[in-house]
Amino acid sequence: MATKFSEITAAEMRSAMVDCQLRTNDVTDPAVVGAMAAVPREAHVPAALAGVAYTDRAIALGDGRALNAPLVTGRMLVAAAIRPGQRVLIVGSATGYTAALLAKLGAEVYAVEEQDALMASAQAAVAGGNIRWIAGPLAAGAPDAAPFDRIIVEGAIETLPDALVAQLADGGRLIAARREGAVTRLVEGVKAGGTVALRSFADMDVAPLPGFAAPAGFQF
Repeated sequence: MATKFSEITAAEMRSAMVDCQLRTNDVTDPAVVGAMAAVPREAHVPAALAGVAYTDRAIALGDGRALNAPLVTGRMLVAAAIRPGQRVLIVGSATGYTAALLAKLGAEVYAVEEQDALMASAQAAVAGGNIRWIAGPLAAGAPDAAPFDRIIVEGAIETLPDALVAQLADGGRLIAARREGAVTRLVEGVKAGGTVALRSFADMDVAPLPGFAAPAGFQF
């Protein structure tokens, strides 16, 4: 048994993650499973936490941000139904794990992050890949690069800004997590007629994303 974290240990952990966390919980899309079995998640967490990179929980990144649990990421990617060549916007890309997975899936990735330290970590962790890193407010998205075929909001939100809906192409799909009191649900929707009607498809423990709080009295 390995006594220190190594590439072999990481490979074993990735395999266990796929078999015990993903395949047993509706993450069975071959492309998504293949990407998550290949991308080194440990490269996207603080070095001191590399040994727990594949546990079934969110990992704190500091300043109120976190990397979602592998199952949350897997379920979101399956729901997004990514196809090679699609233009995908990630809102709150943090350390770039999902951006790396999307690049592995063949997407043209636009990753928005407002914390400089997180973006620097992401760029250091991802070698190559079809990823454009965009620094700016998360809720603003990337209007200059719109429209997008897919938008993935990488955290739990209370409101969905109109600015993000406007950046989704007609017929495009948006994936997010909606906070409803103490419950968080993964949601998906397809844009039609200028609007996106979101429906929930799984209850998950998703890390909150700052900047998307609802005004007092607002209902999603």
